[in-house]
Amino acid sequence: MKLMAIVLAAGQGKRMKSKLYKVLHPVVGKPMVGHVVDTLQHIEVTQTVVVVGFGAEAVKGYLGDRAQYALQEQQLGTGHAVLQAKDLLGEEEGMTVVICGDTPLITAATLQETIELHQQSGAAATILTAKLGEPQGYGRIIRGEDGRVARIVEQKDCTDEEAAVQEINTGTYIFDNRKMFNALASVTNKNVQNEYYLTDVIGIMTSAGEVVQGYCMADPAESIGVNDRVALSEAEQLFKARINRQHMLNGVTIIDPLHTYIEKDVTIGADTILLPGTILRGNTQIGELCTIGPQTEIIDSTIQDEVTIKQSVLQEAYVDSETSVGPFAYLRPGAKLGKQVKVGDFVEIKNATLGEGTKVSHLSYVGDAVVGTNVNIGCGAITVNYDGFNKNLTEIGNDAFIGSNVNLIAPVKIGDGAYVVAGTTITHNVNEGDLSIARVRQENKAGYADKIKARMKAKKENKGR
Repeated sequence: MKLMAIVLAAGQGKRMKSKLYKVLHPVVGKPMVGHVVDTLQHIEVTQTVVVVGFGAEAVKGYLGDRAQYALQEQQLGTGHAVLQAKDLLGEEEGMTVVICGDTPLITAATLQETIELHQQSGAAATILTAKLGEPQGYGRIIRGEDGRVARIVEQKDCTDEEAAVQEINTGTYIFDNRKMFNALASVTNKNVQNEYYLTDVIGIMTSAGEVVQGYCMADPAESIGVNDRVALSEAEQLFKARINRQHMLNGVTIIDPLHTYIEKDVTIGADTILLPGTILRGNTQIGELCTIGPQTEIIDSTIQDEVTIKQSVLQEAYVDSETSVGPFAYLRPGAKLGKQVKVGDFVEIKNATLGEGTKVSHLSYVGDAVVGTNVNIGCGAITVNYDGFNKNLTEIGNDAFIGSNVNLIAPVKIGDGAYVVAGTTITHNVNEGDLSIARVRQENKAGYADKIKARMKAKKENKGR
């Protein structure tokens, strides 16, 4: 049976008090509507329609061709929003998930279980519900003696008995698609808000003798809808805890989960240790037996097995196995470190490849460079890659030695096994096996320092008179 989805994402979200469209506010690094669409893809929805309104172009720009779009020009209620998808879905046979774009915590497993109940019971509609200790403000699920949903009663309309019910409507539904659109044709806006409510479809269906089921989710935290910054923070913390827990169950040691931030799409191998202050973002992939942190941020990078990274920042970098980075290193986009490489304190690597066994131990900049294997780059060495107009390439061969405080003025090549003496500024290629030195010959002038000091002292005294 065809499975479709309608994502309600047209609300402006005034309570967010933000210039950013509500469903584009991120939770663990990804816009809320992105989490919802990801979840729908995991349950193999074949056609997703996102109903947009305020900020439509921004949502389309983010989701792209992952969805189709229907525009709700006026905000006339949830029923009206779903009707905007009629031109795209109205004639289709199958099931339709209706879900809000600001519910990032709902899982694929919960939706799948709701769908299974819907199919097994032959329901026209199945409501995803939750039980809350304090259900104030939510529509209550009133079930009949047969356990099916008889009606939904909004808070303001509840009797004392109904108000005591703890099972609430989460705003997520599974519908028989044709029956949903048929029922929507009978929904009116004769209410205080003058809006067309999707919940009225449930009453229409039950009055017509259709089966309406309710599936109560195991974890009510999944039901959170984000309408303000407080709820956004709650969703962030809950999602972060979920991600951390899953990694720990998969064999990752997280020393301090409260102070470790991992975004949803990050993968981490078993027996890796994350120390406090670790931040892993984007599409970062980390192998097994690594030690990451403390105070380390890694963004969109690939880290192989048995790597140690401490107190450093990596962005769009690649680090091969058994390599160490930091403390206080900065690997910028295009940095590629081979096996058993050492990048030490206050070293910056940008758009450069370092071969196996190479060491850049401290206080150096390597940018726009190709460095061979087993190269030693001394303290304070710099590849001078930018001439004010173009970025130029530095090439260093295998087994070369680059002394401390060396400037390599690109474009330049250092041959295999070459030796560049400390304090040298290189402006021409150095051949294989050569030693290169380029610095002014030292000259010592006996007693001249004392003469300078005496002259400066006399000048100071004359000035003070």
